[in-house]
Amino acid sequence: MGWKSPNGETEKWLARIRCPVDPKKMTTLSTFGQLRKGLDAGKKFVNGFCSAPSPIMAEFFARQGFDSIAIDLQHGLIDYQTALTMLQAIAGAGVPAICRVPWNDPIPVMKALDAGFEGIICPMINNREEAEKFASYARYAPRGVRSFGPTRSLNVFGSSYSQVANDLVVTFAMIETEAAVDHLDEILAVPEIDGIYIGPADLTLSMGFTPSLVVTEPKVIEAIEHIRSLTKQKNKVVGIHCSSGAAVAEMLGRGFDLATISTDIRIFVAAVQQEVKAAQAAQPGQEKASAY
Repeated sequence: MGWKSPNGETEKWLARIRCPVDPKKMTTLSTFGQLRKGLDAGKKFVNGFCSAPSPIMAEFFARQGFDSIAIDLQHGLIDYQTALTMLQAIAGAGVPAICRVPWNDPIPVMKALDAGFEGIICPMINNREEAEKFASYARYAPRGVRSFGPTRSLNVFGSSYSQVANDLVVTFAMIETEAAVDHLDEILAVPEIDGIYIGPADLTLSMGFTPSLVVTEPKVIEAIEHIRSLTKQKNKVVGIHCSSGAAVAEMLGRGFDLATISTDIRIFVAAVQQEVKAAQAAQPGQEKASAY
């Protein structure tokens, strides 16, 4: 005599065990194209920047109100597998993710897009040829040479991914040298380059000054404004890396479409330093007012 579930409804009971949630009520796909659609609509993006190889930090970061989050594979301490796990953590917050790839190379660009990044920032684009190569890596044929195999993207964004990816992925050519500024017109003339991302530290360095995100040299300030103005004239988007939230607010007010607040590591270290300094402020023998 076989075992029966309560009320003798063995099959129904077993079905609940196999699939406890009604498949019709399950949300299986993530929204693709938030970055592109937002930029096209004129939305201003306050961008976060992850350099620490920490999925939990990325998850917390993505829940602090940023409009987008970038994961840095160039100068960040992050490898591809860790970036993938961080991307999964960010996805839970519904925030579009951007990848700064290590270099202008097809493998990291294609792997980042296959993982599910909506935008790519490519460093050190200095002329039209380099811009064309980068752009081609991010587009399927006939618009580019991206190889087909969107392993995670296809599963999280749905079967239409390959039909819409060429139009929804955002390509940012990073302008961070004096040579790139000189060739900006030809870089912007590449149809598959969607926008420019300015790296102030390297740009300052290439112009003969001490590298810094806080730009004070008139020559560099003039170059940054030239990049912003010309990019907008060409109806393309322009972003910039900033040192602080206040600087981001200023840049967005000046007409930038996307601006990044420092990095997760810099923000963390600055906050720790501030708290340690406050803790060490009391002098021996002095009574301080209660902090409670």
